[in-house]
Amino acid sequence: MSQGDRLALILPQALQSGEFLKRFHSAGILPGLRPAASYEATAGLPALDVFPLGVGVDLGTSALMELRSCGGEVIAIPEAIASEGAGLVVTDVDSTLIGQEVIEEIAHYAGTREEVARITERAMNGELDFAQSLRERVATLAGVPEQVFAEVSRSITVTVGAQHLIDAVHTGGGFFGIVSGGFEEVVGPLAASLGIDHYCANRLEVSEGILTGRVLGDIVTADTKVEMLRTWADAHQVPMKRTVAIGDGANDIPMMHEAALGVAFCAKPAVREQVGAQLSVSRLDVLSVLTAPLENVPPTSRA
Repeated sequence: MSQGDRLALILPQALQSGEFLKRFHSAGILPGLRPAASYEATAGLPALDVFPLGVGVDLGTSALMELRSCGGEVIAIPEAIASEGAGLVVTDVDSTLIGQEVIEEIAHYAGTREEVARITERAMNGELDFAQSLRERVATLAGVPEQVFAEVSRSITVTVGAQHLIDAVHTGGGFFGIVSGGFEEVVGPLAASLGIDHYCANRLEVSEGILTGRVLGDIVTADTKVEMLRTWADAHQVPMKRTVAIGDGANDIPMMHEAALGVAFCAKPAVREQVGAQLSVSRLDVLSVLTAPLENVPPTSRA
């Protein structure tokens, strides 16, 4: 967190009447503060409030660790995003924008799901070269009919709050892109259905209606994700200081570091170690706080 960052506290409502929040009040951190936005409990996920904190508020390491252990989070928002809102938000797709890994869903029809899932887990933790691991996983899909794309598209679930976040970006005059190590045959229709401005994904080779087990063209890598973030920002004349990148895997880390703000979303341990801003609850709507100017509310005494 830099000195000019403004903080947004994401706090489960269940904590706000307990001893946890009382300690924050007694420490002078949150007295009298009111949430800027509230989100109802849904799909088994907790109700959350978002509190904007004034510039210079320091929760301290121990308080931050306790907050995270209780399901809360603090996101340090760079000044340009806090004052103007994000001009471009780019997210990963698998296990970020949607709840599944598309390649594993396709592998189900090939009978190789467990094998593919093991490789995916290692790749997302940064233990394997992504491009090499993708080729290895795709090879197991050989022989699957191309109708699998329609079947998988019907089975995927969009992450809670994703549409809300996309709409909030557009309402704020910004743009939304998705970049995926998954596949255009599923990502393209998904982007269209959600009103997403840009997408980039791999493409699977099909011959006579059957997957060959090969990828067409260049593989979407971590470097590609950085390139697309910059390309889309340039296309819309959005300065990099107003860009946000959201992802969960090791191949998202460079993109999250390149953006003005990177958010590790329900991320793998290796990712959380390298990305400061984190969200551990699987709902994207709370990140709408990034899409419009954040009111700089200084802590005040409770009446």
